[in-house]
Amino acid sequence: MSHAPQHIPGRTFHGRRGEGVENAFSYGVDYVLLEPAAPGPLPRLFGYNRFALASLRDRDHGGPPGRGRGTAWVRDVLAEALPDFAPGRILLLAQPRVLGHVFNPVSFWLIHGADDALRVVIAEVTNTYGDRHSYLCHADDLSPIAAGTSLKAKKLMHVSPFQPVEGGYVFNFDIAADRIAIRIDYRVGNGRLLATLTGPRRPLTNRGLIGAALRRPFGTRRVLALIHWQALRLWWKGARFRNRPEPPASEVSR
Repeated sequence: MSHAPQHIPGRTFHGRRGEGVENAFSYGVDYVLLEPAAPGPLPRLFGYNRFALASLRDRDHGGPPGRGRGTAWVRDVLAEALPDFAPGRILLLAQPRVLGHVFNPVSFWLIHGADDALRVVIAEVTNTYGDRHSYLCHADDLSPIAAGTSLKAKKLMHVSPFQPVEGGYVFNFDIAADRIAIRIDYRVGNGRLLATLTGPRRPLTNRGLIGAALRRPFGTRRVLALIHWQALRLWWKGARFRNRPEPPASEVSR
């Protein structure tokens, strides 16, 4: 598996069924995959902890938005929750800042063992209110996470005003050498929301960054606008609106 920084020109799908209202949408989205502890050579138009056309900053990940600690936070979480696990490479899969703006509905810390097999994933979920909660995903025996591995977590944080803070997630991570396919299946009562992220793994290059900026201008601002547009559609269709509850007291759950 390549250690070089990568660009995932992906596609996300969200489909809601049950509870009387159905809705589905899909759009293109750009993620980057980077090892923050050893980012390696980076293209001129990409910055790590510095301003650029596209960038990743430690303060955006691993802890509260804007006050993150990056990989140091991940190591602290692992030391507390899995004291017998010795992590190897720790990669971050996230949407980059574009001209300084960032919004990541969900980012993923991909944590490998000493044998370089994927053993743990931290799904870092952020809502439009600025709340964040992370779900620590791993098999009970810390066996490798493969394409067919299903990992469950109880939903604890308010994400959409049209979904309750109930039920649970089933995560599937298919992280291959040439592509990424992530599936999050949320179920509550007779309702279901399926979210996916798929895309090829390509080298992170200036040309790729320019192409992404031309295909999907405004970056994460566009993603935020699309989220609000879909919320308006759900409201118009008659979905029940729920006020934002207090975020969970815990930062991480599993």
